[in-house]
Amino acid sequence: MRISEIMTGAAVTDQPDDTLAEAARKMWKQQTGSLLVMDGEDLVGILTERDVLKAVATGARLEDTRISEVMSKDLVTVGPQTSLREAAKIMADRWIRHLPVVDGGRLVGVISQRDLAGVLAGALNEPEALTALVEASELVRERRLRRVEHGVWD
Repeated sequence: MRISEIMTGAAVTDQPDDTLAEAARKMWKQQTGSLLVMDGEDLVGILTERDVLKAVATGARLEDTRISEVMSKDLVTVGPQTSLREAAKIMADRWIRHLPVVDGGRLVGVISQRDLAGVLAGALNEPEALTALVEASELVRERRLRRVEHGVWD
């Protein structure tokens, strides 16, 4: 299965000079955990719920802080022909929940953990797939526990 089969084509976007308050309102209204930050046609960053939480936790004033100040600029992207397995591995290895999909330098969508969960729900009817999923989830759970124990939040 390819990313193009399950990605969300209508990604919610914002501009780097908008404030975190504006971004948070947009994220809430659209019920999304991330905003893809565009400068014209160029994808320049991603703002996630975690970025907003970190800004709040460190005392940033949401009305004064610009998206460009806190967004992730070192983007990891995939192409629409990327396999679902490869995208899921990238997300688990890099500890990210939203993965922009770019084709020929142009943003075409985003894949999220929610998208992967939908595929997973369908796979749970397959006994062999279920065994492999449980084994993989144990590895992810171990990594999450290590992060919590060592206070690694970024």
